[in-house]
Amino acid sequence: MYVFSHHTECVTNRSFPSEFPLADDDSSLFSLCLALITLSPILLMASYAALAVQTREFLVITMWAGQFFGELLNWVIKHSIKQDRPIENIGNGYGFPSSHSQYMAYFTSFLVCHLYSRHRFSSCGIPALDFLFRSAVYVALLAWTGLVAYSRYYLGYHNAHQILWGLGIGTVLGTTLYIVAQAIPSQYPTSPLGRVKTSLLNNPVIVWLQIRDGWTVWPDGGREAEWIRWREEWKKQQKIATTKTKTR
Repeated sequence: MYVFSHHTECVTNRSFPSEFPLADDDSSLFSLCLALITLSPILLMASYAALAVQTREFLVITMWAGQFFGELLNWVIKHSIKQDRPIENIGNGYGFPSSHSQYMAYFTSFLVCHLYSRHRFSSCGIPALDFLFRSAVYVALLAWTGLVAYSRYYLGYHNAHQILWGLGIGTVLGTTLYIVAQAIPSQYPTSPLGRVKTSLLNNPVIVWLQIRDGWTVWPDGGREAEWIRWREEWKKQQKIATTKTKTR
């Protein structure tokens, strides 16, 4: 076991993956939280897979594909520039740009663009509370990204320069992909990008896979319409069950 500065340990025990960040015995709860937060982006890939299979949404699949492209782009940049990490024996590979920072910046920028420009949140009937809820979602996404980026600095994996570049690249990639794949095709369906998207959605393989673009039809992606349909069927089943009970 090696104890490094920046409040981390590299644990070589078989119970943990290599380079698993842990707060050292003398560190604060804050250090432990950052050590866990820095691993949180791992959860996103599983979430992408689950949502892609469950919803068959073109938006989710596009966002997921962009995340993979971002990882490839990060690898290419790292192996082209070959800038070392600030602490040599913490982390594997090169340090520029920070892949975690780029990953989270892409995720947040793409999602914020979508939530702000296309998605309609359910209303509670009070405009002020609706605004506060939307603002809380944006703040939570930005805070998560900021904490992951800061954790990479605090734990010694990257310096500020590498992190800021990662955030910048991820933001540009996420925003650009959303504009190209969603904003322009939805706003201008007869544009070249709109026709490409239409062709993709009409492709026999895409149709067979039942992939859809829910936000082109419904402002909330079809969530409310699906719930209403479920509610109607559920009420019918309840009536049938009640009738059977009374006739016994």
